Amino acid sequence: MSFKSGFVAIIGRPNSGKSTLLNTLMHTKLAITSDKPQTTRNNILGILNQEDYQIVFVDTPGVHKPKTALGKSMNKGVYSSMQDADVIYLVIDATKPFGRGDEFLMERIRNTDTNVFLVVNKVDLLSKEELLETLIKWQNQFEFKEIIPISALQDNNIDELLNTTISYLEEGVQFYPTDMLSDRSEDFRIKEIIREKVLYYTRQEIPHGVAVVVETKDESDTWVDIQALIIVERKSQKGILIGKQATMIKNIRLAAQRDLKQLLGKKVTLELYVRIEENWRNKENKLSELGYKEYDNE
Repeated sequence: MSFKSGFVAIIGRPNSGKSTLLNTLMHTKLAITSDKPQTTRNNILGILNQEDYQIVFVDTPGVHKPKTALGKSMNKGVYSSMQDADVIYLVIDATKPFGRGDEFLMERIRNTDTNVFLVVNKVDLLSKEELLETLIKWQNQFEFKEIIPISALQDNNIDELLNTTISYLEEGVQFYPTDMLSDRSEDFRIKEIIREKVLYYTRQEIPHGVAVVVETKDESDTWVDIQALIIVERKSQKGILIGKQATMIKNIRLAAQRDLKQLLGKKVTLELYVRIEENWRNKENKLSELGYKEYDNE
């Protein structure tokens, strides 16, 4: 029996549903999701293992015109994944019209010789006429190898996407052990869960000015005690994050604690602290310290 393997880069504009697609393909939550643009900041591998194939999916940050050093680092992560991929999924939100941000991304797509699939997401929210109009518009932009309409949230047509992808892969080696689901450490996933809850509870106030650091983690066979630091850019953000009588930080802590219990399979005690680091998104040393400087060149 032949064995196929390869890398699939999942790219697209912010909020197109890339992380939801990764989680659906992997049948588990590897990447955090929210309705905030640029929720994903790092490339995250999802390693799908079957008897006759291994697909390494690379979830990437949303491509955007960067205004900070963090934004530049995020875009570099996307471009790096495109260079190494056997297949590229360009995930689009079918409910959004083609715009300047899409053209910015298409400039990169047109310069690649990789197999590019147009993955038309959120089709469950469109009529047949609206979907047809969207497909025609995108077909005129590039000669995609495949155009596959899906709903990542509803698990609609995901099997078709997967089977088509396998047909494009070559016979190859197994890149990762069969029991490995992701390249990201436990601490990384802990930080991301906490950040997800911050994004959810603070809504529009401080979506991009937040980073999380796991300070300490003590554990036994039955419990884990975690202390984490939430970094913000301004004093006003710290006030919003803590909230009146510390209600906001309590809600974030309890919600994160519940998800961490599920992730770690143990009783979790979580303590959160907040610190101000002005303009951290533009400080090279701070970005490196927080794990956002992984790509030195495009």
